[in-house]
Amino acid sequence: MYSIIVVPPSGDAGTGQIRLGAGERVGFGRAGRPDGLVISHGGVPRIAGEIAAHRTFWLLSNLSEDQTYVVENPEGAGEHVKVAPGRVDAPVPFEFSRVTLPAAGDLLTFDVWAPRHAFRSAERHLLAGSATAPAFALDRTKRYFAVLTALCERRLRGAPNAPLPAVEEIVELLRPSWPKVTRSAVYWNIDYLAVKLRLRPGPQEAGPGRRMHGKKESLVSLALRFDLVREDDLVVLAPVPSGVAR
Repeated sequence: MYSIIVVPPSGDAGTGQIRLGAGERVGFGRAGRPDGLVISHGGVPRIAGEIAAHRTFWLLSNLSEDQTYVVENPEGAGEHVKVAPGRVDAPVPFEFSRVTLPAAGDLLTFDVWAPRHAFRSAERHLLAGSATAPAFALDRTKRYFAVLTALCERRLRGAPNAPLPAVEEIVELLRPSWPKVTRSAVYWNIDYLAVKLRLRPGPQEAGPGRRMHGKKESLVSLALRFDLVREDDLVVLAPVPSGVAR
């Protein structure tokens, strides 16, 4: 499985997702290599930076002369990392990251996913040696888990043959706990789940919605077969108490 996936800006038809294994690197900039991330904007340096994949996180090098880059956690409450000009191999720990580049008055962004993030119990075992890696590392506090729960909701409530919800219905299921949810956010999280749960990705040319039903069916089938989502998890669809950030 790839360690890092670089997702180009939406609307950029020239570059597909770039998948990196541990130890691999990719550059980005206005005049990058054909296998890199090309950002066609006059305010972006010709060689703007480089991304390096580690096992469960990634490193960002800022190769510009005078611009600070900001890496945000889209699911965090303002959580971010600043990478100063000239800084090399700054570690980024977020599972989801949005890189923002200042460019002649504009703010350009692209996403980086680290789907190999792993979680284990803090309980210590008496046996020596390395711990067993989990088959599916899911964080129940993330929005992708809420999307997966919404996909499974009807079948978790005792209707095993119920049709899967359309994206519009998923949005309505999620709105009490995620007031700013959008169709595009649901599509994004379904795509991410397909990568994280190691399902076979659809063709790159297939736009959102074209092959979505097959992807949803595969996700729900896998999640229910291996108890990745249970009836108790429906609580993530409940409204968030007032004053609690999510």
